[in-house]
Amino acid sequence: MSQKVQLNKQKLKDEHFFKIFLGLVLAVFLALIATAIAFFYLKASIKVSILLGIMALLVTLWTNKALPMGVVSLLPIILFPSFGILETKQATANYANPIIFLFLGGFMIATATEKTGLHKVIAKTFLSRFPQTPKGVICALGFASIVLGSALSNSTVALLLLPVAMSISDDIFLRTRFLLTIAFAASISGITTPISSPPNLIYLGFLENIHMPSLSFTTWIFMMLPITLLMLFAMIKILSFNTEGKNLNLEAFTQIKSTKEQKRLLVFLCALLITLFINSPIKPFYNGLGLNENVVLLAFGLMMFLPKIGFLSWNDSKSIPYELIFLFGASFCIATAFSQVELSGAFEKFFLLFKDLPFVLFVFIASCCAIAATSFLSTTALIAIILPIINVATASFLDETHRMLVMLIITICASFSFMIPISTPPNAIVFAQGGIKTLDMMKFGSLLTLVGIVLVTLFGVWYWWLFIF
Repeated sequence: MSQKVQLNKQKLKDEHFFKIFLGLVLAVFLALIATAIAFFYLKASIKVSILLGIMALLVTLWTNKALPMGVVSLLPIILFPSFGILETKQATANYANPIIFLFLGGFMIATATEKTGLHKVIAKTFLSRFPQTPKGVICALGFASIVLGSALSNSTVALLLLPVAMSISDDIFLRTRFLLTIAFAASISGITTPISSPPNLIYLGFLENIHMPSLSFTTWIFMMLPITLLMLFAMIKILSFNTEGKNLNLEAFTQIKSTKEQKRLLVFLCALLITLFINSPIKPFYNGLGLNENVVLLAFGLMMFLPKIGFLSWNDSKSIPYELIFLFGASFCIATAFSQVELSGAFEKFFLLFKDLPFVLFVFIASCCAIAATSFLSTTALIAIILPIINVATASFLDETHRMLVMLIITICASFSFMIPISTPPNAIVFAQGGIKTLDMMKFGSLLTLVGIVLVTLFGVWYWWLFIF
């Protein structure tokens, strides 16, 4: 009997090795194909061709999971210097990008929330205000994301609500829907205020750097709140499809009582929200405190470890998903690589192909291209790369206000990339922590992404221009 068990174990090991080997071979093959197409067909330089080949390699490995996500995310440190795309110091510096410390602080707060059980109290509060059905739960999780996303980054929202979604049901069908709700709703909440996601801050910072008119905090909310609510409505419709008749057992949540420790953590979270609101400028009325949001969130995260004040020990830090931090670092490293090889000329030629199209159609195509780019770049990295390119590449046929509008539309549209696990931080967090299947994310995410592209295009052309022009 023991010999049979050992044979079965050996068979499983052999199958696992074969899958890894096949995944690696496929990734290398696609990398070589991408390099050859770029060099011989697109007439790109050897450095650009190699970069595109490396991108094909990374995307394939992230998708087929032949290697762990954290391992794949560290490969740019080796590959980019080896092929002369970046120096080693340039590559490694991206893994200490200030935005990463915002994520790290959020992970610490989310870990404290899960340890104290505060997420269950949050779940009880929102679930009690909606019908006790799968659709009601999706609504509750969606609105909770929007409320938290008004002051927290979308990645922090996903981290805080992920344990809630996982604790509601053991049914795989329903759990998948609830986890996707967290991923999608957190991304939707990320457009609501300027501080809700890194791309928003990058966009506003870029406008300031090139001396274009900026958008105030309140103006941003008036512009984004309608589309936020419409996207939330569309998400609820899509994810609640075919959930009728599914049974839920939410009695466990009705028995939950808040503890002193949970109330103390809630005070911390409220203090964080107030600090972020006070720190945020509301121009021209208020300039804010001038504190760096990344530092604020990291400071509150580190306070979770203070004796008799915080809630965590160093052993608790082992549950922080460091592979996601490596993934974000890889995204910034890729962004730096793209900027180093100077693709602006190629983008300028591309945009000039559409200069005679109606503006609404031009914006729609640009939005689709931005969504496609998030298949291999995170939204943060994409916006950091593409905004300077758009500003330069469209200057010959768009005036300043139209360029400002196009950049805003692409910034918001990139946050509505719901299909690929690596495209947005909430997608990556839920995919890594919740065990979501790639096919499920693509199936539901593609529908919601299409809705997002259409809404952003329509709002951008016929509503947002009222605030910009």
